[in-house]
Amino acid sequence: MNKNSPEVQELKKQVEESAGRKMNTTSDFIALGQIIWDRIHENLSPTTLKRLWSYIDGATVTRRSTLDVLSHFLGLDDWDAFLERLHSENGSDPVVAPHISSVDLSVGEKVFVSWKPDRRCTFRYLGDSHFVVEKSENSKLKEGDTFSASLFILGEPLYLDELVQDGNAPIAFVAGNKGGLCELQRL
Repeated sequence: MNKNSPEVQELKKQVEESAGRKMNTTSDFIALGQIIWDRIHENLSPTTLKRLWSYIDGATVTRRSTLDVLSHFLGLDDWDAFLERLHSENGSDPVVAPHISSVDLSVGEKVFVSWKPDRRCTFRYLGDSHFVVEKSENSKLKEGDTFSASLFILGEPLYLDELVQDGNAPIAFVAGNKGGLCELQRL
């Protein structure tokens, strides 16, 4: 299963809530491994957890056995039971966090975002959910890059589609994967 899928993202969110801590530091992953062991007597290494949370680089997919253990940690039999519960719930909630929707922007308006550890970007709206990077500090995004995005949500990762850099083929890109956007401002 792709570790960036919405289902895996929801699993990680629920694990953090159940454990009572966000996964932001090495000690958080060590503690989570211990909490899992204490609760269900199953072992997941801090390195496996770090890879799943994209705290360290690793594969883009995660093993079924890891998903089974985390689902069991949440009181379910396995990953299939988690998916069944997830899909039987409504699964839809209104966005209540501060956010900016591209449909509310006028051509030429700008959006400023930042994310950890020290990334800052300003995007200018081109219309039809497309943006150009006007300013970029400490980010893989570069001035002149273009992308599409429909929603910027404070505290959530920013998912960019059709990112074009240096004339290369468009790709998908995630900004703020570890902790989401820290700042969001309409300029």
